[in-house]
Amino acid sequence: MRNKIGKYKSSISSLKLEERMLFCNTLILGEAGAGKTNLACRIRNYAIDSNIPTLYIDFSNSYEENIELRYKDKHFNYIRFEESEEFEQQLDKLIEDKKHIYMSVDSTYFSNKRDVRSQLTKTLQKQGFLDSYYYFFHDIENLEGFYTKFEDFLLYMLSFLNLKKYGLTFLAQPHPTFENPQVKLLFTFLYLGRCSNADYFNTARLKTLPKNRFFYQYRTDYRTLLFNDIKNNLVEVDEYIFQE
Repeated sequence: MRNKIGKYKSSISSLKLEERMLFCNTLILGEAGAGKTNLACRIRNYAIDSNIPTLYIDFSNSYEENIELRYKDKHFNYIRFEESEEFEQQLDKLIEDKKHIYMSVDSTYFSNKRDVRSQLTKTLQKQGFLDSYYYFFHDIENLEGFYTKFEDFLLYMLSFLNLKKYGLTFLAQPHPTFENPQVKLLFTFLYLGRCSNADYFNTARLKTLPKNRFFYQYRTDYRTLLFNDIKNNLVEVDEYIFQE
């Protein structure tokens, strides 16, 4: 079980992923080179070791040859989103077999209207995904206009997440969208990496964080979210290097 992913900076204790993480939601924020992908890959490994199929959605629309080697293990199944019958058949087969999926997506497939459900949104709501999969949403390039559309989708997930058995991990560069109180409540675990704008989350410590070091926050496990204490720690995530 690959649950030890790093260490706390304030003690000799190991940073461990726990079963609760699989059912709650994680937010990873940081600028390019902060170590977001490395951390997400470690969470993915933990989900794989827990026998939970994963859906990794790459919004940079990457071609297979451009994807980092660390994802290309025996569980890697690449598919490129398109609105076609052939795509749906290929995807349904992967879901039926509970395969781990790496889906390359152009973010323009999302609708920018609240009352319109895009084909991509419908795809993400397939019952096989909702029943069995842990989701990863990776906004790599922070595309202009992307958040205008995706903020609506994040808020929509307030109801969408009630349908899911497992949680999700969302990776992004820091943005005012994530200061929204409703959006913040979506996430139980929060990893803040390097960020040059000290206004975000009201901490100047983020400006000088090296790669793979995060300001880690998590909500304690009480029944009522609004009254849960938030614990804070500085953590170092080990670099994951995949070897064939």
